[in-house]
Parts: sequence; C-alpha cells; structure tokens
Amino acid sequence: METHISCLFPEILAMIFSYLDVRDKGRVAQVCIAWRDASYHKSVWRGVEAKLHLRRANPSLFPSLQARGIRRVQILSLRRSLSYVIQGMPNIESLNLSGCYNLTDNGLGHAFVQEIPSLKVLNLSLCKQITDSSLGRIAQYLKNLEVLELGGCSNITNTGLLLIAWGLHRLKSLNLRSCRHVSDVGIGHLAGMTRSAAEGCLNLEYLTLQDCQKLTDLSLKHISKGLTKLRVLNLSFCGGISDAGMIHLSHMASLWSLNLRSCDNISDTGTMHLAMGTLRLSGLDVSFCDKIGDQTLAYIAQGLYQLKSLSLCSCHISDDGINRMVRQMHELRTLNIGQCVRITDKGLELIADHLTQLAGIDLYGCTKITKRGLERITQLPCLKVLNLGLWQMTESEKVR
Repeated sequence: METHISCLFPEILAMIFSYLDVRDKGRVAQVCIAWRDASYHKSVWRGVEAKLHLRRANPSLFPSLQARGIRRVQILSLRRSLSYVIQGMPNIESLNLSGCYNLTDNGLGHAFVQEIPSLKVLNLSLCKQITDSSLGRIAQYLKNLEVLELGGCSNITNTGLLLIAWGLHRLKSLNLRSCRHVSDVGIGHLAGMTRSAAEGCLNLEYLTLQDCQKLTDLSLKHISKGLTKLRVLNLSFCGGISDAGMIHLSHMASLWSLNLRSCDNISDTGTMHLAMGTLRLSGLDVSFCDKIGDQTLAYIAQGLYQLKSLSLCSCHISDDGINRMVRQMHELRTLNIGQCVRITDKGLELIADHLTQLAGIDLYGCTKITKRGLERITQLPCLKVLNLGLWQMTESEKVR
C-alpha cells in the first residue's frame, strides 16, 4: 500500500528535511501544512533560532515563531518590511540582518518605532545603505543592546558613534570593521571623552576596529583612558597606529587579546612597550608586520611570557629568535609562524624541546624545514593541529 510522505510521522519528515539547506527548506515549507510544520521542527529552527527569507515569509508566521519559543532570527533576504518581524516577535532577543544589502534607513526606521527592551544582539554587517540616521534610531529604542555588528557599513561616521555613545550604555561588543569614515574623534565619543554630549560605552569588552584607516595613536590614548573594561581589541590593518600608541595600551589591566596584524608601523619597539607594561595578554597577533624581528621574541619572553596564543606569520624571525623565546613560554598553546622563511629544523627542535603544551602550530610556507624537523614537532604530546601548506618535500622524502 502506498503511503504519501505527508502522512509520515513529523519526526521522520523533520529528519528528511534536515539534510536540506536553508533555501530548500523554505521551498518545502510551501508545499503543504504538514511539510511546513516539519520544516519548523527543531532540526530546522535549531532550538531558539529561525532563519528566514523575508520575501516569502507570511506575516502571520512570526507570532507562531514567538509561540514556539523562537527568540533569535536571521533574515537571509529582505523583500518585505522588517516591521513584520518586530511587530510579530515583541520578545525578540537577537536579530541578524547581515548581508541584507537593500536594507535602508527608511526600512529600519519603520521597524524601530518603540523601545524593544528584549533585543540584546543586532547584526547589520554589510548593510551598506545604513547611515548615522539608523544609529540614532537604534540608540533611542534599543537601550539594552549588548552586541552591535556594523562591519562593512561604510557610511557610518563619527556622528553615528556619538549617537551610540549617547544611547547604548550597556553595549559590550562593537564591530566597526572597514568603517572608513571613523576617526579619533569617534573613538573619543565611545570612550567618554565628550561627556558633555555623551557618556560613552564604558562597558565595552570587545572592540573591532579592523581596517579603520583614519585612526591614529590618539585613538589608543582614548581607549586606554575610557574603555578600561576592554578585553579584546582588534586593530588589524590600521596603518595609522605606531609603536608610540603601544605605550597607551601597555597598562590596560583587563586586556587579554590584541590583534595588530598588518599594522605596518608596528616594530620591535612597539612590542617592547607592550612587554614593559602591566599587560596580562593571552593572545597577540603581529603577523605581516614587516618591522617585527627576533628582538620582539626576546621582549615577549621577558614581559609577555604568559601568552597562550602567538601569531608571527611572515615576520622576519629566525631560529635565533625562537631560541631566545621558548624557554619562558610555558603556557603557549598556539604558535603561528607561517611564511617565516628563515625558520629551519633547528627552530623546530627548540620548539619541540621547550613548548611541550603546544596544541597547534602553523608552518605554512616555511620552506627551509625538512622531514627531520617535522618528526620532532609531531612528537609534541598535546599537538592537535599542524598546518604544512606549501611545504616542499624532496623527491626522496616523497618516496619514503
């Protein structure tokens, strides 16, 4: 006897649909009620999160999501008014609109017309039409926001940061990646340097300023004075900061992760300033800083020996620098030295002898190492991750 698939137990349908991607799940949900209900099973919504194509979603769907306990929503594509989501889910906790290129200030303004105290996380990454006007709405109505993602929102300016500093006092995480108009003035607003206009976001713990090209060492001074609770700071690709700025950061007691990747004006002197301070860094990334060399490893051994993760990819370090560092780095778990072309088997032997807690190492592009050095590295008792991309084996090694 034939059995229509719609007559199967919902759990079986849900299991079948779990193998589909999000787009196909949206399609099967339109076939019939049984398929739709199976598509809304936990395997699709993943507990308390829903992923939606808003151009297809029926406005009546949102109250049903609310009833199911859905509190986190990701909009994959936006063709209807965002206000449908907000009105239908008054207790929403997280809203992800990343990549919704057609979201405008007008659309966001129609959605945020009253306070939404439950909303804690808002992701507007790559919503390139969003401007300071939207940040005014957000600061006015989303007072309890703790996480705000604005990466790639290239129309945001210092005025927008002033609005954030005025209204979002509970903010803990802010991503401003590639916000090209942001300068020292805007960072001053966040750090409470303009108290007459805005109190600042003094509870910030995570701040991403990657590729904010207008920032200088003055921003680091503002950060060190006002954002004293900061734990993670990403300054990668900020070409305007220099060694002098590291003096400001060197006494931030709460800071445990610092990313200086591709900061062209950071040298061994900058590392010296960090090591001479009172930092208790757990993670440091100075990859692709052309002025970083063996002296940096000596400074790290003297003052930053508690590091658990260290990235030095493409830096001008050698076996001598490794020798000056390894005896002090007892807590190091991750070491990235990819494209450090002066490292040889001697350096690997030093690492294997002294960094016994190492769980991951990147040797991508280290062209002077051989199988002998690798055999020593693979004997590390805790090693789980080993990256060997671009490692050149000799013909005899290939045969073996």
